Amino acid sequence: MTVERWTDRMLDGLASSVSEMRESMSEMREGMSEMRESISEVKDSVDGLRITVQALLQVAAQSQRDMEVVKQEMEVSKQEIEIAKQERELLKQRQSESDERFNVLLEEIRYLIRRNEEE
Repeated sequence: MTVERWTDRMLDGLASSVSEMRESMSEMREGMSEMRESISEVKDSVDGLRITVQALLQVAAQSQRDMEVVKQEMEVSKQEIEIAKQERELLKQRQSESDERFNVLLEEIRYLIRRNEEE
């Protein structure tokens, strides 16, 4: 086996390589720290979005319930309007029948008056 001796130049190269590796590791640590901060910010943003989405879903659900109530109220109103129309038609029919009876009675009275005048 051959034994190799380290020269000053070799040691300087090794020291330089170690220094570069240390700098590189330091930069990587800084990058990792920045990445952790970014991940934390993303997590915070996701949490904020989750809260916003939940609030929007609650608003949407409430709006849906409100719309259902309005829809039911409109259906009741339509039924009430239909009933009112039917009652109005019935009232018109009764009024017409009453007018006809009145006219018949009026004609009978006129007939009786003419007959009395002739006698």
